[in-house]
Amino acid sequence: MHGITLPYVPHYVAAPPTKENLEYADLAIIDISKASSEEGCASLAIELREALLNFGFFYVVNHGYSQTQTARMFDIADVPFSAVTDSEKQIYASTRKQDGMLQGYTSVQYADNDGRVRDQLEQYCIIRDVTKRKHPEALLPLLPEIQEFSTHNYFNVLYPILRLIARSLELPEDTLVNKHVFDAVGETAVRFIKYYPRTEEEEAKTKNVWLKGHTDFGSVTILWSQPVAALQIQTREGEWRWIRHMENALVVNVGDAMDFLTGGYYKGTIHRVVQPAVDQRDYTRLGVFYFAIPNDDIKLVPMVESPVLQRVGIQRRCEDSEAPIMEQWRKARTMAYGLSKLKSGKEKGVEEEMIHGVMIKHYN
Repeated sequence: MHGITLPYVPHYVAAPPTKENLEYADLAIIDISKASSEEGCASLAIELREALLNFGFFYVVNHGYSQTQTARMFDIADVPFSAVTDSEKQIYASTRKQDGMLQGYTSVQYADNDGRVRDQLEQYCIIRDVTKRKHPEALLPLLPEIQEFSTHNYFNVLYPILRLIARSLELPEDTLVNKHVFDAVGETAVRFIKYYPRTEEEEAKTKNVWLKGHTDFGSVTILWSQPVAALQIQTREGEWRWIRHMENALVVNVGDAMDFLTGGYYKGTIHRVVQPAVDQRDYTRLGVFYFAIPNDDIKLVPMVESPVLQRVGIQRRCEDSEAPIMEQWRKARTMAYGLSKLKSGKEKGVEEEMIHGVMIKHYN
């Protein structure tokens, strides 16, 4: 891409960083460039283990994209929303309700079963191989850059993280990489998500929660940091803390698939999106994500060969014989989202549903 004149894309103007004094989570900062040496890997594996056990979220820096390249990706991320008509969006809508496939558009404003407005967001999802399906006209000239971005996330961010997690479990370094093969069948994807400001009436209905507390269903989520303060994580002590924007950093967390594979050692952290800080409420919030999911045929059972898991003990979420493969899990989670009837749980403000014999909790 270097030295080539790139297609014109309007510049997406993001909100200025908030000046509000918010209670931020004190997350570890992982310098992924150190993973290129044996010594660096050894120390990063320890840092990563602590970060995952403490918060389940951490920052990644020195990931190989310059500030300019990152800004360009945010400009590209806005194109499917601002440069595509509503009628064209319908043509490329996801089929998640029918078959659990997230590719394409998921539209604004699903209402909950009780009629409350829930998500004021739109998303566009592109799996690893951008040629696998058709895209809106406005995105066609940008597909080579999106493909390069997807490849960069896999090889320069996800790949070293998976090796470090395996190392932290005293497993061969390629153990998790082999469960996340780049061109295997699966739904690892780049997702662009745009949140829109809501009316005071809508905020009152949802108690200012834009996306209720949940864990991700995949293994590793990579969020490219953006300035609108709205993401919160629930600490191990049960308190909500904000995630601070860090220029050209990534915010990384693990999800359910990693919880299954590590026998509950690395749990998915509950997180939510709330009404942004007061000085940012009139801005849209544009998110650039890479959601990594194991190959579709991977059975979600604990890696019992890990000496670490043997020492700490394994917490299964279901019997190994009942455990779903990744394809079953992602489709069931995707199809249930916003459509299944949730039951009130034992804990205050928690709703529950059963998927493949596993209890899933939603935090309001």
